[in-house]
Formats: sequence, C-alpha cells, structure tokens
Amino acid sequence: MATSTELPTDGRVQRSERSRSAIVQAMLELIGEGVLSPTAQQVAERADVGVRTVFRHFSDMETLFATMNEQLKAEASALFVETDQSGPFPERVEAMIDRRVALFGRLGPYVCSSTIQRWRSAFLQEEHERTTRALRQDMRRWLPELELVPGEVADALEMILSFEAWNRLRIEQKLGLRRTTGVMRLAVLSLMEEHVRAAS
Repeated sequence: MATSTELPTDGRVQRSERSRSAIVQAMLELIGEGVLSPTAQQVAERADVGVRTVFRHFSDMETLFATMNEQLKAEASALFVETDQSGPFPERVEAMIDRRVALFGRLGPYVCSSTIQRWRSAFLQEEHERTTRALRQDMRRWLPELELVPGEVADALEMILSFEAWNRLRIEQKLGLRRTTGVMRLAVLSLMEEHVRAAS
C-alpha cells in the first residue's frame, strides 16, 4: 500500500509528465499549422502552461526540438524499413517516389521549420546530415543501377528526389500531388533511361 508521502509525489510526477507531453504536442500542432518558428510563449499558451514550465521541462528550444524530433522519427522510420525492392526499374522508381511523397507530405512543415532553425542549432545540423545520408542510402537500395552510372547522374537523382525539389514543385510551382509525383518520376526515368538500357 502506498504511504501518505508517496501519493503526493506520484501526483506531482504525473502532472509533470502531462505538462511535458502537452508542451511537445503544442509544438507539433503549431508547426503543423504553419507557425514554423514558434516562441516559448506560443508553446506555453497552446499547452496551457506557464512559460516557466516550458523551460523547466526543456532548458532551451533546441531541447524541445530534439524531443519533438524523436516522435517524428518514429513516423518516418517506415521509409527506411527493408521491403521488397525487386521488379522492373520503372516500378521500383514509382514505389520509391510514392513513399517519399507520402513522407514529405506528412513532415513538410517540420522540415521547413528545421531549416529555419538549423543555422543556430548543432542538433538540427547533425539531424539534417543524418537524414540526408539515410535518404541517399534508401535511393541506392531502390536503384542499385546507380553503381553503374557516372557520379554526376547519382548526384542529379539525389537532388530530384530531395525534399527541396518536392517542396518547390508543391509550394513554388503550385503543382498538385499527382502532378508533382509525375514530374519526379519523369525526371528520374529520363535521366536513367540510357544507363538502364545499356546495363540490360
């Protein structure tokens, strides 16, 4: 049986955990709604806590970004799970692009937010480099033909398949999701057509 001194402590711990969860959720909601660089005050108001509570749980905004990032990585991990990546080249290209488009669509606001904050955050710089490497490895798993092409071709494909290219098509060029996917697929197939034919 819990003692009288344990019960208040348990209650404080539970309240602290609820506050921490509410702060992270508030950050996710604000960025998802387009507030790409939320302040501690905005986070506190959305989480219905005081600003001091935000900084009691997270010593600075970078720590909050790191915690939020862990939650987002769990959603993004499906992209990097080993799956059946066999089949004709065009089918593999389509499957890879479909997965990337889904990922970029879900995480778009958070990637843009990270880009804004990255210049002053060592954590976000390291995370950006890690993600870039992971996407490059994923591309090469889907397209082993890249081992046979000049390095410039692989570099070009990495650019075409990047978040930055997807974001330009969607935001700057205002293309719909289907058109964006079609443009990326056409660019990859056109760039690789000669090399795939030569290798077959």
